[in-house]
Amino acid sequence: MSQKIVVIGAVAAGPKSACRARRLLPDAEITLIDQDDLISYGGCGIPYFVSGDVADEKELRSTSFHMVRDPYFFKEAKGLNVRTLTRALSIDRNAKVVHVENVKTGEKDQIPYDQLVLATGSRPNMIPIPGKELKGVFTISSLHKAIAIKDLLAQGKVGKAVVIGGGAIGIEMAESLADLWGVETTIVEFMPQILPRIVDVTIASMVQQHLKENGVACYTSEAAQKFEGNEQGWVSKVITNKRELECDLVIVAAGVRPRGELAKEAGLEVSPSGAIVVNQRMQTSDPSIYAAGDCVETYNLVTGKKAYAPMGSVANRQGRVVADNLAGIPSRFDGVVGSFIMKVFDICVGATGISTEVAVSEGYRAVNALVVQSDRAHFFPTQALMFNNLIVDASDKRVLGLQGYAKMGDGLLARINAAASMIAAGARISDFSNLEMAYAPPFSTAVDVLNAAANTADNLVEGRLKTVSTEEFVDWMDGRSEHSDWMAVDLRHPKEAEPWAAAYPDKWMALVYDKVRANYKDLPTDKTLILICNAGTRSYEIQVFLRSVGLDNTLVLPGGLNVIRRLGVSWWR
Repeated sequence: MSQKIVVIGAVAAGPKSACRARRLLPDAEITLIDQDDLISYGGCGIPYFVSGDVADEKELRSTSFHMVRDPYFFKEAKGLNVRTLTRALSIDRNAKVVHVENVKTGEKDQIPYDQLVLATGSRPNMIPIPGKELKGVFTISSLHKAIAIKDLLAQGKVGKAVVIGGGAIGIEMAESLADLWGVETTIVEFMPQILPRIVDVTIASMVQQHLKENGVACYTSEAAQKFEGNEQGWVSKVITNKRELECDLVIVAAGVRPRGELAKEAGLEVSPSGAIVVNQRMQTSDPSIYAAGDCVETYNLVTGKKAYAPMGSVANRQGRVVADNLAGIPSRFDGVVGSFIMKVFDICVGATGISTEVAVSEGYRAVNALVVQSDRAHFFPTQALMFNNLIVDASDKRVLGLQGYAKMGDGLLARINAAASMIAAGARISDFSNLEMAYAPPFSTAVDVLNAAANTADNLVEGRLKTVSTEEFVDWMDGRSEHSDWMAVDLRHPKEAEPWAAAYPDKWMALVYDKVRANYKDLPTDKTLILICNAGTRSYEIQVFLRSVGLDNTLVLPGGLNVIRRLGVSWWR
């Protein structure tokens, strides 16, 4: 007698586990159910559908060979029983049946199972403030919502929009509104920076400035307190703790939480956040029930602690593991490093592992090494600067994370992916210093930026390199901190450095890189010298030299002025 497998949820993990199980168990009776009528779509593609990069929503539901993944496809091409518009009401674990209801007719039924898969996904957080029920206030919770937003844009009904939340989805949606549609767009983020706890503040500030240059305003450390509407019940204003923002559309992108209620009501173990608890085989506390995707709790491979990772890529990998175990093939999902990459107008930003802030909160002696160099040979015509920020534990030199900012392209992706594998394996600084990367001038540099970041991190940990944080330097230049004993020493060409020395005579002096050895005695000894160049490499060399002649009163500005000029500081000339 063929076994009965029921899969609840048909967006990412559900279809993956069902289709893989069908290939492994040709005789099994496999039923895929979902309460929606649009299934198996690329949710991460929604911002690009809204922006117009993806012209038709069907493209988000299509295979690479252009078949739409609808009930017909799963039934006829994949051999599954498909029941859309069917809501799972409860699970009777003793009888091994799922009680369901047709969402249109209200007709109730039950579906028996031998093995059950929960892929119930997540739901967006809606901030609990007055006015959240107004028309024009959206969360990105389904493809239906995305279609409704795009229809409003296409009809010319949106001139101003506010996005609540400066995480990845919020930024992607802000770009989609501002770029193609020309909507005046504002991001409001409760935390002190955008992409909070994902990237360090310097990288986040560079992204924020790039958003500003492309017409998207960002207000951080600010909370939405109320949505106001017009006489037609349509949202017209967002009230924060600092200002009022007129708008025709609000998108709340304040994160998601797992849909674990069905599991909890069935007596399965769930976490305090409501995520379904599974083992490394993706098995719940009931051996006959598996779970995968946004509804489950997993492990962070850096910290070794429980984690929540609501991403389509993770869901698909977990779905395959579920199917293997359904078929009796021992398979494990050990956890996540936490990798992401995103496009922001003309640049991309990505990260893997944990940020410095998270590392410190987890008790690591965290050090971050920020470096900048060309993404390919500096003499190659298409070279562009890439910024990498490597986070390490100074106690044992273990690499904890990597962040990057670069011109839009695949270069940063390659470094993030390489680092993710290394971090998952517990690599240390020396492993990154010696990491073999494919080299040819059109693609990379002989000493790759990943190698350079590791070398810099090693110098920091060993005390050979002493730095000042970008934020502290900017505060000093802006007059927000008292450091009368500081002096910037600009090592660039005189044509670059001397205008700055003339503009800030009490803070800035010019001494070109190749003249320092002959003229170092001209440097003040009663001040802390902030060594400055475009990238930081010349500054480090000079710091080492000055220390050798008894001058240890120096700090290097990491990333140099290549970082500063991307922050939008008031004094940049």
